[in-house]
Amino acid sequence: MYVKEFMTAKLVTVTTDTPLARASRLLYAHRIRRLPVVDDDYTLVGILGERAVASALPSATIGSSSKDMAQSLSQLTAGIVMHPEVLTVTPDTTAEGAMSLAQDNKVGCLVVVDEQYKPVGIVTTNDVIYRILSPLLGLGKPGFRLHICDCGESGKISQITGLIEKHGMKLEVIHIDESPVTRKNDLIVQVVTKDPEPLISDLTKQGYKVELRKRKSWPIPEGD
Repeated sequence: MYVKEFMTAKLVTVTTDTPLARASRLLYAHRIRRLPVVDDDYTLVGILGERAVASALPSATIGSSSKDMAQSLSQLTAGIVMHPEVLTVTPDTTAEGAMSLAQDNKVGCLVVVDEQYKPVGIVTTNDVIYRILSPLLGLGKPGFRLHICDCGESGKISQITGLIEKHGMKLEVIHIDESPVTRKNDLIVQVVTKDPEPLISDLTKQGYKVELRKRKSWPIPEGD
């Protein structure tokens, strides 16, 4: 998966001379936490976070009269408070590469830029959760989730998918998970069926340890 497949493409940006009070209103109105800052040519020059805005606004008004307060607020701009060093990726950066960059630098946001360094999107921790992690975990999808221990090898995976097909079950999710206890690869499958017990019984007979993991109950489609 590439960044362009899960980034947020509808950007809300500000310029360096945008008053901080307006930037604050934009953050609130759009329910976002960060604003890319661009110059007059729409080239990325920084990023403005809600924490920086929140910490700057009160300090400008403490002990001030109404007139002085208004003047202080008008003088505070995004360019003054923004962070000029921005971690960026391109639309064709892989999801793995983007997540690695974010984790290595302990940030929750990457700005996506084109060849002219103009912002075309943004990737946040929430994007990764909702667009990558949630589908991997089968969230929002129907079926029963089975954790099959020590069967991450290709031959065993083939045997298990064959049993799923034998029982006429739809395979909704499948992925390998390394056990932190045994250090062996376990297989996670999510199958759509009204009764997973026949499959569990067959897997157990084949020598596999199977755990039926509790999850939110999803309705089973008619006819399955």
